[in-house]
Amino acid sequence: MAALLEIHDCCQSFPRADGGEHLVLDHIDFQLAQGEIVGLLGRTGSGKSTLLRLIAGLARPTAGSIVYLGRPIDAPPPGVAMVFQSFALFPWLTVLENVQLGLEALGLPEAEIRSRALAAIDLIGLDGYESAFPRELSGGMRQRVGFARALVVHPNILLMDEPFSALDVLTAETLRTDFLDLWGEGKLPIKGVILVTHNIEEAVLMCDRILLFSTNPARIISEIKVDLRQPRNRLDPQFRDLVETIYVAMTAREPAPLQFGATATINTVLPRVSANPLSGLIETVAGQPYNGKADLPVLGDELHMEVDDLFPVAESLQLLHLAEIEGGDIKLTDAGKQFAEAGIDDRKKLFQRQLLTYVPLAAHVRRVLQERANHVAPKSRFLDELEDHMSTEDAEHTLRAVTAWGRFAEIYAYDDDSQTFSLENPT
Repeated sequence: MAALLEIHDCCQSFPRADGGEHLVLDHIDFQLAQGEIVGLLGRTGSGKSTLLRLIAGLARPTAGSIVYLGRPIDAPPPGVAMVFQSFALFPWLTVLENVQLGLEALGLPEAEIRSRALAAIDLIGLDGYESAFPRELSGGMRQRVGFARALVVHPNILLMDEPFSALDVLTAETLRTDFLDLWGEGKLPIKGVILVTHNIEEAVLMCDRILLFSTNPARIISEIKVDLRQPRNRLDPQFRDLVETIYVAMTAREPAPLQFGATATINTVLPRVSANPLSGLIETVAGQPYNGKADLPVLGDELHMEVDDLFPVAESLQLLHLAEIEGGDIKLTDAGKQFAEAGIDDRKKLFQRQLLTYVPLAAHVRRVLQERANHVAPKSRFLDELEDHMSTEDAEHTLRAVTAWGRFAEIYAYDDDSQTFSLENPT
């Protein structure tokens, strides 16, 4: 049977301010077969949503091709619909009117538009809310309207861009379960699904195959088949083993600073993490029942932290040589254990030592300030330097991270009003 969708050697890049190119997608290859849900799993900023936009025909790849039912996609193709992270409803339209929009664009008869819209609303469990406005609905109900609006056009492929991430835990779980029930019973008018997520358990719960994406640029670093029968149980040992396998794969394949001992440079992109979560994670791993070493999936469950929350903190600790990450586990170094046991003043001194030793950008900022007669430098001095080697967004996040760490370590100060660094009250 021919694939619904074929992506061949797909690349996407965007121009940078310095005249170069920022590569977002790097040689992406995969197919979507009829009857399967494929998950694109990776951290925020790994290019997954960019890839969905290309599949939806909202942009064209820089290189490679995307083929839908044997034809290259060069415009929004009929038969491909999307559900977004945000509800994206028109607040001045009722539930029925929001759902009817896609059908009106197809120029269908008014009677058919109404009957199909009502059927879609009933299918996703909002029968009785046809005349309600979005402001009258809960977040879960509004997202159900988003699903109905996508399903009403009877698409072959449904693209889902983190559709549950804006919902509370219980609402998201209910909506996932309802969707899987309808899919398993063959009640949904779709033939294949691509789900973008950064939630590992969500991917294992929903998907038949999971493609793991790296960041900067996005590459498919692993493909994992999920051979578990639906409905799936989070407490099933096989489920937990698969979650552990994915954690190991993601931590093993990501670039530095996840590789312990790797040397950072001034141009290393830093996770945007403040000192407080760093201290909190060290204290958690140092305490009972972990005693200095913890399994990342277990730790994530206990702290209710998803990949996007947990990994940046763990990476930062590894970059600072306060912890090591290997095989899906995090283990405190001797310096990390000392930090956990120290008082606030000694913690600052230890953090200062680790920061100046292992984060060259922090040492660079300190050195520039020391060399200037007035010991002051504008933020733009360092931001322009970083933007020569990374995207504007990465440069901003990196400078914010090193600013927060430098403040905690008291090696320099930063005034946001004047946007200047200084050696005010250095240790």
